[in-house]
Amino acid sequence: KVQEDLNKQLLDNLVSFLSRSHSEFQEKTTEWTCRMKFREIPTAALVLGVNVTDHDLTFRSLSDFLQNNITPYIAFLEAKDCPGIKNLMQKLMGQLMNCYIDVDSLEDEDYVQVSQNRIRCSMSSLIKWYESVTKKTDSETPSKKRTSSSTHWQSPPVVVIFKDMESFTTKVLQDFIVISSQHIHELPLVLIFGIATSPMIIHRLLPHSVSSLLCIELFQSLSCKDHLSTIIDKLLLTPQFPFKLGGKVLQVLINIFLYHDFSVQNFIKGFQLCIVEHFYSQPLSVLCCQLVDLQKRVNSLSHDQCENIRRLPSFRRYVEKQESGKQVALLTTDNFLKEETQKLLEDLHVYHENYVSVLRCLHVFTSSLPKYPLGKQIRELHCACLENQVWETEEYESSLQLARMLNKSDLVTMLQQCVEILLSSSGKEFDNTVENLKKFLTQFQNLEAEAFQEQEVSVSSQKELQKKTDLYHLQKTLLELKESRRSKKLTKFEMLRFEVVDYIDSLVRKYLVPADHRTLHEILYFNTAAVLRGHLNAAPRTALHTALNNPHWYLKNQALKCDGGSISNKAPDICIAYKLHLECGRLINLVDWLEAFSTVVMAGEEPNANTASSDQMDDIIHARFIRAVSELELLGFIKPSKQKTDHVARLTWGGC
Repeated sequence: KVQEDLNKQLLDNLVSFLSRSHSEFQEKTTEWTCRMKFREIPTAALVLGVNVTDHDLTFRSLSDFLQNNITPYIAFLEAKDCPGIKNLMQKLMGQLMNCYIDVDSLEDEDYVQVSQNRIRCSMSSLIKWYESVTKKTDSETPSKKRTSSSTHWQSPPVVVIFKDMESFTTKVLQDFIVISSQHIHELPLVLIFGIATSPMIIHRLLPHSVSSLLCIELFQSLSCKDHLSTIIDKLLLTPQFPFKLGGKVLQVLINIFLYHDFSVQNFIKGFQLCIVEHFYSQPLSVLCCQLVDLQKRVNSLSHDQCENIRRLPSFRRYVEKQESGKQVALLTTDNFLKEETQKLLEDLHVYHENYVSVLRCLHVFTSSLPKYPLGKQIRELHCACLENQVWETEEYESSLQLARMLNKSDLVTMLQQCVEILLSSSGKEFDNTVENLKKFLTQFQNLEAEAFQEQEVSVSSQKELQKKTDLYHLQKTLLELKESRRSKKLTKFEMLRFEVVDYIDSLVRKYLVPADHRTLHEILYFNTAAVLRGHLNAAPRTALHTALNNPHWYLKNQALKCDGGSISNKAPDICIAYKLHLECGRLINLVDWLEAFSTVVMAGEEPNANTASSDQMDDIIHARFIRAVSELELLGFIKPSKQKTDHVARLTWGGC
C-alpha cells in the first residue's frame, strides 16, 4: 500500500505521457504527422535508482495499472532473454500474443506458435496482428466485449518495457529502434526504458543517428532514501503496531541498506525476520498485542510465564525500587503480578504514543537547522533517541545552540507545525503542552506591535540627539549609548526564543527517554542485534572452515566427532584433504599430500594380502583424492603452482 502511494505521482505522469502520445496517433494531428516524418518513437526514460531489487515491484504495479486502465498490450523485455534481435522479437510477440515460446528453440526457430498457426517474428507480422485484434475489438458488440476491455482506450498503444536498459547490447537496441521507427505510423508503439544509473546511458549506448529516432521524456522515481524514511514512518513510528525494533537492531538494518544495496524490499525482509525471531525466541511475545486484547492475554498467563516476567532485567530493576511489601507480592503472587503487568504494558503503549508525537516535534526543529547535527531524516533522529539519552549528546547540544539563533518567522512556523502534530496525536497528555505553545505564538504576535513602537521611539531619540548642539551634553549622551551597548541586555524576542527552546528541551527530556529504560520493554522490543547480524551478514569463509574442519557441526553424525587436531577416517574426503592442507606451508607437494590422505583413509582397516585388490584400492583412493583436491580448488583454497608442476599453492591463511 505504501509502495502504491509513493508511486502514484510517477504512474499519473506516465499515464499523461501515454495519453498524449496515443491521442496524437489516433487523431493524426499535425504534431504526430511531423513526428512520423522524422520517425520518432515516444519513449519514457524511467530513472529508478540503483536499488535494482526494488524495480520488479515498481514494474509490476506499473504493469497492473496500465493493463487495468490503458492497454492490454504490454511486453517486458530483459537483457538476459534478448541476446539478439531475433530473440527480442520472439519474446515481444510471444508476450503480446499470449503464446508459449520454447526457450530451447529460440536459436533455431524464427516463428512463434499462435493457436494452430506459426507466425513469423517480424514487425510486419506484429502490425497485422495488431490490426486484426483492434478491428475485432471494435466490431464486437458491447455484450460480447471483455469486461476489462471497456476500461482500455480505443486503439490502445503497444507498450514495450526494457527493464534493465544498461544490460542490453548496443546492437540489439539499435536494430530494434531502427526497425520500429520505420513502422511507427502503422503501430502505436511506446517504449519505456528502466534505468538504474543515469539518463545519459541512453546516449552512451545509442549513437546520435539512433537516439534521434526517439522522442524521450524523463521520469524520476522517488529516491530510495526517501522511500525508506516513509516506510519507517508508516511501520515503526506509529502506535498502530505494538512490535518495535531496538536502536541497535534498527541501526543494523539501516547500515545494510545504506552500505550494501539501497533495497527497501530487503529492509522489509529484515524487518519481517526480526518479527519472526522475536516471536520465536521471546516466550512472553504473546503479550506483544494491541491494547484491546491485552487484558485477556495477561489473565491467561501461566505460572511459568509469570516466572519469565520476574526474570526480565527491566522488571527486576522495577521491583528493586518498590517498597518491601509490594516486592513480596510481585515475586510471590501471580494475580497481583498480572495486574501490575497489565498496568505497566498500558503505560508502555502510552509512552509509544507520546514518544512518536514529541519525536516529530523535535524533528521539525532539527531538520531546519544548518548542517543537521542530529540528521535530516527522522530515522536518524529516531535511532539517536533509541540508543541513549539524546539530550546528553554533543549533537543535541549543538542543535540547541543553533535553535537559539533562529529568526522569528522560522520559530513561529515550527511552533505552528508542533501544535498541529500534537493536536493530531492520540496522546491525552498534550492539552497543557498545546496551550503553552499557543501562548508562545501569541507572545510572538504581541512582539511585532511592541517592536514597531520601539522603532518609532528610537527614531525620535535620534532626532533629539541631532538637536543637541551643546558639546558637553552631546559627549555625555554618546558615552551613555556606548556604555549601554557594552552591557547590552537580551531583547524581549531573544528572551522569548530562549524560553521556547528550553520548553522544547523539557519535552524531549520528559518523553524521549530511551525505550530500554522502560519496564517490560523486552516484551515489545526486539534488541538482539547479534542474532540479526548473524542472519543477514554472511560470513562464507567462517561457515566453510567450520564445515570442513568440523563436519559434525552440520551433519550431526556422532562418528565424525574427533578430538582437537585428530582426523577421522569416517569424515568426507574433502574434510580430510582440508585438514591435511592446514598443516602445510605455502607450497604443497601433491605426492606427500596423497600419501597422508591415503594413510588417514586406510587407518583402522585390516591390511589386504591380495595384490590385485590392493592396487584397485589404491586407484580408488587416488581418484577420491583427486576429486577432493579439485573441490578445494573450486572453493578457492588452493591453485596450481607455476614454480613446480607437482605442487599446488595454498591461498588461505589464519584462523576463522
